[in-house]
Amino acid sequence: MERTKAWDWSKNTDDQWLIPCMESAYLAEKWKSKGYNSFLDLGCGLGRHSIYMASHGFDVTAIDLSEYGVSHLNEWAKKSNLDIKTGVCNMLSLPFEDNSFDCIMAYNVIYHTDTPGFSKVFNEIKRILKPGGELFITLISKNTYSWQMAESYKRIDENTILRDEHETERDVPHFYVDLEDIKRLFTDFKFVKLPVEWCEYNMDNPEYYSRHWTITAELK
Repeated sequence: MERTKAWDWSKNTDDQWLIPCMESAYLAEKWKSKGYNSFLDLGCGLGRHSIYMASHGFDVTAIDLSEYGVSHLNEWAKKSNLDIKTGVCNMLSLPFEDNSFDCIMAYNVIYHTDTPGFSKVFNEIKRILKPGGELFITLISKNTYSWQMAESYKRIDENTILRDEHETERDVPHFYVDLEDIKRLFTDFKFVKLPVEWCEYNMDNPEYYSRHWTITAELK
């Protein structure tokens, strides 16, 4: 069974989701230096990375399962006088031709499915990314507190649990990986930078830490 579910962005109260991630500036400069132009924001959320990349000259396409998120991006792009192609669709079946994009960003998104779903969307990414194109992706680590405390959540399969601690992601599946999973998944890629596992701590409740992998890889 392939499962995924959109974030409920209408319940978001955190402005961090309007600010591009720290890697955005590096990726924009690096990808421009390689002559990349066509950029897909896969799981665009409210649109922060789409706006950033479009403002830096990329031909941007943005998709998300959330109609609210895509509508927010459309309004933002209109106010910013930026031309961004958008669509509401499920990442498990991407409406693009083979070899459509020079570069793809999937920030905190494609792990919001189960194991069969992750395999399907990852194959979709490989289909639509041009050979020699690059993927920047974040994946949630099995070293994070929620996986270590997985008995507190409903487990879907050997890599997936349902999370419910915040209204925006109630009953959204979360697919977790370790280094061995990454090695297996990325056999069709070469790492531009070695995978990095980083940790965020809740300063008030340090036992609730979050660990993610960041990966930049080139399709062979």
